[in-house]
Amino acid sequence: MTTPAVPPVLMAVARRIETRALLIWLACAAAIWGFFNIAGEVMEGDADIVDQQLLLALRQPSDLSDPIGPRWVEEAMRDITALGGFTFLTLATLVAVLLFSFHGKRRQAWILAGTVLAAQLSSEVLKAFYDRPRPSLVPHGSFVYTQSFPSGHSALSAAVFLTLATLIASVETRASTKILIYVLAVVTTIGVGFSRVYLGVHWPSDVLAGWSLGATWAFGAWIVLEWMRARDVSRERG
Repeated sequence: MTTPAVPPVLMAVARRIETRALLIWLACAAAIWGFFNIAGEVMEGDADIVDQQLLLALRQPSDLSDPIGPRWVEEAMRDITALGGFTFLTLATLVAVLLFSFHGKRRQAWILAGTVLAAQLSSEVLKAFYDRPRPSLVPHGSFVYTQSFPSGHSALSAAVFLTLATLIASVETRASTKILIYVLAVVTTIGVGFSRVYLGVHWPSDVLAGWSLGATWAFGAWIVLEWMRARDVSRERG
């Protein structure tokens, strides 16, 4: 008895899923490696000089309490940094979860909720573990009440915006819309991280580590989504 031939279309889909899954796994591993590499540099004090130089480069040499640029730039940075705050990201996550649920995309809803919770918990645990003080070279341009490493704003914004972009792209058919969604997610994430350094509430290495942590969870969410897609394809072939 001969085995039925697999249709070429299904073979092409399977190969595409396998290749994409491999790339996502590699990206996730790179993000994890990046976090622990930065953490090692911070714990050994090797990042201190660069951190200080970059932080001071964003301040007026004659007055370290004054960030470079006009006043409206400083106010804009406060607006941007709020996009990575707990209140905004919580509301954005709740709205997105509800919208996914209302449109019958419960898989996307659960993935987003789980990713955001994991990112928030891991950020708090790592902050307590590394217990790095906030920058004291310049006055803070925003209220802070937790440890410095990693940047929670950077980690949570990366986790939320990148995961949300991935999940929206999974149900969007137009390539141009997918590209726009990813560009907005990346630009917003970068903007939030930069604003934390500009306002003097984080060292640059805190932000880099936060991005790595948030990206790890976002890539993890992507892996789960791809695994579910592959399972669906396997069921269809069965």
